[in-house]
Amino acid sequence: MSDVTENAATPSPRPVIGRLPAYKAGKPPVVIPGLQPYKLSSNENPGTPVPSVAQAIKAYEDYNRYPDPLSTKLRNRLAEHFDIPAEDIVTGTGSLGALTQIINAFAGTNEDGTGDEVIYPWRSFEAYPIIVETAGATSVQVPLTEDHRIDLDAMVEAVTENTSVMILCTPNNPTGPVLRTAEVEDLLSKVPTNVLVVIDEAYLEYLRDDEAVNGLELYRKHPNVVALRTFSKAHSLANLRVGYSVSQPHITQYLRKVAVPFGVSSVAEAAAVASLDAIDEVLERVEETVQERNKVVAALTEQGWKIPETHANFVWLPLGERAAEFAEAAGQQALSVRAFEGEGVRVSIGEPEGNARFIELCAEFIKRS
Repeated sequence: MSDVTENAATPSPRPVIGRLPAYKAGKPPVVIPGLQPYKLSSNENPGTPVPSVAQAIKAYEDYNRYPDPLSTKLRNRLAEHFDIPAEDIVTGTGSLGALTQIINAFAGTNEDGTGDEVIYPWRSFEAYPIIVETAGATSVQVPLTEDHRIDLDAMVEAVTENTSVMILCTPNNPTGPVLRTAEVEDLLSKVPTNVLVVIDEAYLEYLRDDEAVNGLELYRKHPNVVALRTFSKAHSLANLRVGYSVSQPHITQYLRKVAVPFGVSSVAEAAAVASLDAIDEVLERVEETVQERNKVVAALTEQGWKIPETHANFVWLPLGERAAEFAEAAGQQALSVRAFEGEGVRVSIGEPEGNARFIELCAEFIKRS
């Protein structure tokens, strides 16, 4: 094969691709002699799946066969678990894969050249702008309130005739606050019914607020609501990539058209079904994380930190320009955290020993403030 000459044209991506931010996954901790490293940067469940799930994974053998493209066993099990129709469920490779299906089906560039607008809070999940703009749609980022909550009034005000989708992340990643049922119902009463409202509930199982919004309850009442969930967090299945959306049939019929064929593997499906079958055991482990979260929040509050109320498996330190400094200090303690430069640091709730070291680091850092 001949070398490309200096002036030869080479394939170029669409212009929008060059403008997209790169997704930044949480980095592993730096190895420090004498210190056990802890990864607190990716909101992973520090525990392995429950034993019956591990057994289901080990027992699977048909790796030479394609999976069921509809994930029928999992959809039927979810339907039974939540008492909803199986045809209202569409699986995807994690909740991000399920959300990508939603955006690809309902947002992009129209035949007349106009672009759809997708409204979402910011700062929120950093993959939102990537999938929205890859689809050819326009991001409309609505700043959070001063207390790091989603500004629902501003979200409503941002709606235009070009708005096709609105995303609500609750609890919000990376800041932690949750949306309540009454305020989301109020938003839905003001948003046109032709706007698809996606309620991203990746951290649902960590909620301990009776007034928190529940996407499944709203999807039953509102034809333009989609609930988005995952097995990556509470179920400890992040590596297997299993998520799903729940919406009414006039929406799901289009989501299935754009779904990547065979996206959810059969072994992932078997693991998810087994995890649902052991849901009480799963939730016991989730409660352990919640108790660790409460311990961390109480310690940081006592130290004088002003952090937003969190309902997820992480805490947000609104450090602004000192975010990188804190991340570097954490690295020196064999802790990896997720810094958002100029904004803050998100720290996942991990093993008790790692959480204790994080608390000690916070105590030392605030003394230098």
